[in-house]
Amino acid sequence: MTPVFEPFTLPNGVTLPNRLVKAAMEENMAAAGQLPDHALFELYRRWSGGGVGLIITGNVMVHADALTGPGGVVLDQDSPLEPFRRWATAATSGGARVWMQINHPGRQVRADMPGVAWAPSAVRVDIGKTSKMFAEPVAMSAAQIAETVRRFAETARRAAEAGFDGVEIHAAHGYLLSQFLSPLANRRTDEWGGSLENRARLLLDIVRAVRATVAPEFAVAVKLNSADFQRGGFDADDAAAVIAMLAPLGVDVVELSGGSYEAPAMTGQAGDDRTRAREAYFLTLAAELATTSPLPLMLTGGIVRRRVAEEVLAGGVDLVGMGTALAVDPDLPTTWRHEPDAAVELAPVRMKNKAMASAASMARVRRQLRRLGAGRPTRPTLNPTLALLQETALQRRALRRYRTWLTTRAA
Repeated sequence: MTPVFEPFTLPNGVTLPNRLVKAAMEENMAAAGQLPDHALFELYRRWSGGGVGLIITGNVMVHADALTGPGGVVLDQDSPLEPFRRWATAATSGGARVWMQINHPGRQVRADMPGVAWAPSAVRVDIGKTSKMFAEPVAMSAAQIAETVRRFAETARRAAEAGFDGVEIHAAHGYLLSQFLSPLANRRTDEWGGSLENRARLLLDIVRAVRATVAPEFAVAVKLNSADFQRGGFDADDAAAVIAMLAPLGVDVVELSGGSYEAPAMTGQAGDDRTRAREAYFLTLAAELATTSPLPLMLTGGIVRRRVAEEVLAGGVDLVGMGTALAVDPDLPTTWRHEPDAAVELAPVRMKNKAMASAASMARVRRQLRRLGAGRPTRPTLNPTLALLQETALQRRALRRYRTWLTTRAA
């Protein structure tokens, strides 16, 4: 027996079949109307039948005017629910539970995207020579902040109505809530800036609003950076403090990751001595946080072997999140039951520019997701540069479609 396949009971009383989680990956596979369709249904059916106990979707946008990419799925007050019902049904068809990750990109919006680029402060994403790829953000007003809280709660309410078992509020990877938490991105001097308590206010208000909107047995999770890996940024001590703030609010799990577009540690492209040259990128930081955390923790980042998953659990973490490994082999958890040494290997992406290396790495993963969604086998040996070129062409078409949809919707 291995602890990987032991059930886990959440604080809300719901029991997950095992400790393995398909972590969120940004698919960018929305169909017309920014909705899920047959490709996502097929992809999630594969994952549900592959042996994980929980599936977390790729991030679903709470604001139709603010997308991480033109192929993003949107669930707001105007979205039809039937496609989401079919998505939830597909994701639970093999016995897994499914949570919807809900998100707002904030300033991490491409410059060629229509809509808005909101941020705590008017500080642009800095990735060196290619920074102009991102929009120039505007600092949010108090009214926009309040509206964002309402949007998260509405998306969570509709996710529950569609049959999802929970939501994960994305406050990592440099997106809007992570921006508010960061002293580098958040330079406000009002009640949402300055002290960590103020910088965490938006996240805490959203958690309260979501928890007040959904049933007690509906899971509410938060994805949080263990560190931003930027000098003077959000660090492990801040993460510990925020976890303590979340504890009394009815949160069921905190998923730990790290990095942002500026320091893409989540793809293995940046970090510090505690994340380099290891499979579970953030295990050292997570094990440190586990010693004091009042909430169950989940760790995601680079895990491809069962023995490493067991090491994560032995370090005091409760759930093991896997993304890339399950994009390459959705049946890996089932395989581990009779082949404990089975693993997924992907050649590292070698590019001098870390932001471009991260983009190419993610593009290679998304090609695997599209192949699975089309009922085809994966091709992990695909050249990442070619994958990035293919993904760029697909996103150009998605951008044209998104522009038309957004204009029509506003009319």
